[in-house]
Amino acid sequence: MHPPGGAPPHIALPNIKHVVAVASGKGGVGKSTVSTNLALALHMLGRRVGLMDADIYGPSIPHMLGLKVEAATPEPVEKFGLKVMSMGFVLGPGQAAVLRGPMIHKYLTAFLTQVHWGELDYLLIDLPPGTGDAQLSLSQTAPLSGALTVVTPQEVATTVAAAAWRCSAKFACRF
Repeated sequence: MHPPGGAPPHIALPNIKHVVAVASGKGGVGKSTVSTNLALALHMLGRRVGLMDADIYGPSIPHMLGLKVEAATPEPVEKFGLKVMSMGFVLGPGQAAVLRGPMIHKYLTAFLTQVHWGELDYLLIDLPPGTGDAQLSLSQTAPLSGALTVVTPQEVATTVAAAAWRCSAKFACRF
């Protein structure tokens, strides 16, 4: 628990050099595709890369990489040289996550602290769209090195992305 009215403490991840959040204001803009391709590109440059699918309600990284896991595990699944963890590995096939904010925070914190990532140069965190509990939890607890926002050129997408950036500044989120 964190002090009333205070932000939760930052998580120490001494074996991970850079933690980068990949965000979007709205869904369907290609955020998971960008996360996956960026992770693969960094790996091709010789970097040690982890990819954390933090899209609790709609994890798509396992599908994009063709990954299936028989049982929940604290070990990331390795594919194409990437270490991958996803809520899709925790839920059964076709199951939906029905979680409130505190449970989202608990799962994401567990993904950061209980998964055996090993030594990484980069841990990319594919966030769910919007400005909800997952974004607030990670921005206030994870030691983010940076972030990027994926957006398409349509006016509605850019408007929502700009609103997400303003919201992140208002709550001192670092992405």
